[in-house]
Amino acid sequence: MTHLTEFQSVLQQADVIFSREQIMLAIDKMAKKITEQYHDKNPILLTVMNGGLMIAAHLAERLNFPLEMQYCHATRYRGATSGEADLQWPVRPQDTINGRHVIVVDDIYDEGATLFGMLEYLNGKCESVATAMLLDKQHDRKSHPELIIDYVGLECPDRYVFGFGMDYKHLGRNLPVIYAVKGL
Repeated sequence: MTHLTEFQSVLQQADVIFSREQIMLAIDKMAKKITEQYHDKNPILLTVMNGGLMIAAHLAERLNFPLEMQYCHATRYRGATSGEADLQWPVRPQDTINGRHVIVVDDIYDEGATLFGMLEYLNGKCESVATAMLLDKQHDRKSHPELIIDYVGLECPDRYVFGFGMDYKHLGRNLPVIYAVKGL
C-alpha cells in the first residue's frame, strides 16, 4: 500500500471528533481571553511549525491589537505517529524574543515533552511565556503533569488525531475538521 493510499484509507475510516464550527468557536474563545490579557503588551505569537500554522493564522486574525508573528520548528515526531526522546530544532526562535511577551501557539498538548523543552529554552529569554494550544489530549501520560496550558481550545479524547494542522504521516494538515484514526 502506498503512503497516499494508506492515508486515504485511514481518512475514509476516521471519525470526525471536532467540526469546523466547534474549532472556530474554540478559537474565538481563546482570542477573547488572549485579548483581555495582551491587548497592551505587543506580544509575539510564536507559531510552532508545522502543526501550529492553522490555529495561529485563525487566532491572529481575531487579535485586533499590535502583535508580531514569528515561527519556530521544534519536533520529536519527524513524520512518525509517536515521538522520539530527543527534541530537534530545525528552526529556533529569533533573538528578537528576548525580553518580550511570547505566546507559543501549537496544535496539540499531548504528552508535552516537546513543549516542555521549548519552554525551558524560552523562559530564560522572554519577559513572559504563555501557551495556546488548540487541543489538550486527555490522558495520564503527561511528561510534566505540573505544566498548565494558558489557553486551551478543546479537550480531546486519547486518540490519534489529525486535520486542522495535525498530520497523519505528513498528510492531512489542510483538512478543515479534526479526525481521529479508527482504533487509535
